Amino acid sequence: MSGQYDVIIIGTGPNGLEIGAYLSKAGQKVLLLEKRYEAGGGLATEQITLPDFFHNTHAIFHMMVDYAPIYQDFKLEEQYGVRHIFPELQWAMPLTDGKCICVYKDPEKTCASIAKFSKKDSDAYRDFYRECDELMREVVGPQTFVKPEPAPLMAARAASSKLGSKLTEFAEKTPDEVIREKFENDHVRTLMLYGVCHWGLDYSQSGVGYLIPLYFNRMSNYRLTAGGSHRVSNALLKVIFEHKGQIRQNAQIKRIIVENGTAKGVELEDGTKFMANKAVVSTIDIHQTFLKYVGEDKLQKDFVDMVKIWQWEKWSLCDLHLALEEPPRFKAAESNPDVNKAFMYVLGYENSTELKHEWDLMEKGELPKTAGYIASFPSVHDPYQAPPGKASGLLSQMAPFSLKDGGSEKWLKYKFREQIAEYQLATLQKYAPNITRDKVLWWNITTPADIQNKFANMVRGSYKQGQYHPLQMGYLRPNQECSHNVTPIKNLFVGGAGVWPGGGVIWGPGYNCANTVAEECGIQKWWKEPELVTKSRQNGYIL
Repeated sequence: MSGQYDVIIIGTGPNGLEIGAYLSKAGQKVLLLEKRYEAGGGLATEQITLPDFFHNTHAIFHMMVDYAPIYQDFKLEEQYGVRHIFPELQWAMPLTDGKCICVYKDPEKTCASIAKFSKKDSDAYRDFYRECDELMREVVGPQTFVKPEPAPLMAARAASSKLGSKLTEFAEKTPDEVIREKFENDHVRTLMLYGVCHWGLDYSQSGVGYLIPLYFNRMSNYRLTAGGSHRVSNALLKVIFEHKGQIRQNAQIKRIIVENGTAKGVELEDGTKFMANKAVVSTIDIHQTFLKYVGEDKLQKDFVDMVKIWQWEKWSLCDLHLALEEPPRFKAAESNPDVNKAFMYVLGYENSTELKHEWDLMEKGELPKTAGYIASFPSVHDPYQAPPGKASGLLSQMAPFSLKDGGSEKWLKYKFREQIAEYQLATLQKYAPNITRDKVLWWNITTPADIQNKFANMVRGSYKQGQYHPLQMGYLRPNQECSHNVTPIKNLFVGGAGVWPGGGVIWGPGYNCANTVAEECGIQKWWKEPELVTKSRQNGYIL
């Protein structure tokens, strides 16, 4: 059995669906191959606790809704019913004494909250917010949706403008240094440091600080998809099907067919072959793409060596999904009722020393019993996600994949998983006393090992397909041979989280890959360059 297509895409996570949507609408005969039983990857909404409790099991927080071209290009809201909820209170960090620091989407409300801890930090937040907002709008946001430049060229371009110089200044410092310079109160420092590091930065690592404005800006710009994150993936599936694209699920790939240095198609484990006239696109990690499915014998040794030294993240996530009898009521809400309606909570940290100590332990493969985490209760904002009066919840703790005292296998032991769940619930109850054990109707825990078992693409529980490190970012993500989505194999392209600009549901890798495939294969693009990119280019911030 075989089939002939223009473009074959491996993987149907956010980036694979995005590439498929753009190219199928461009008139290409597109086939997407998915190993699992459903498409969408991390854009999953599942009933994993009790019936009618819906959990966004991997992607709750949508961070680029106001920037990503995909929403406008496909009119996802107007034509496909994708709607996002933008909670007024974005982050809350309750303290055991009943006080709370709040980050609102309105910066002035945030300043008022911070002023209760430090007037100086309130003013500092206002200035830092404006600075990061400008950098995001003018430079960092547009850079997400264009090909990266080599570091020397980016440095030269940065030096020629005030904004670029500011971004370079951030890059030269560690996140901890930036936050300590900006803020004086340790409670404020703790929340800000957590916010800028939680999605992938090492607090003590210099060289990637240019991402700080991005993460700081996101702290007040997160959205929740009404009806669950799967609504976004379903909308893209509709686009693909409307334009005659096809998806083959439960597709166990054996190899990428390479003949005379050119990608010709994909063969499945059952012997089925699908041939591609123009392109094969892989959105899975570079190890599997090149070492497993292409084969070292088809590649130059220097390139193979570059692939083999690729580093995964130092931590993954351990997520506890909850079906609750009622929504949590936080002690801190006695002084500020808004706290009960925050989108995200940072719980378990009273100072920055505790936070950094925990991160240091994780690097050693240790998981402290008192570890803090980020919490969210989506049904408070979207009643669809839980029965009336009940609540769905998530407690998401950073955790090492391989534990010092048992390796990754320890995550699969039920008693250990139960202990982790009980520790997390005990921490929640310190801040929300009404969530006693009897108010937990059911729980389901997803550990780093579970993530890897569920998604072969998320090696070591990696949701970014590789560590954010100076030598694995920008033009070097994943390496200089593949930085623009092309590869040493003709007609083979890469477009997953392991390429620029990185992981999370940010829509950058897929968008850039669709552009590259169209340009390299002579496909007429129906979409136009985003206005934010054009403006940034005219101002000289990007090439």
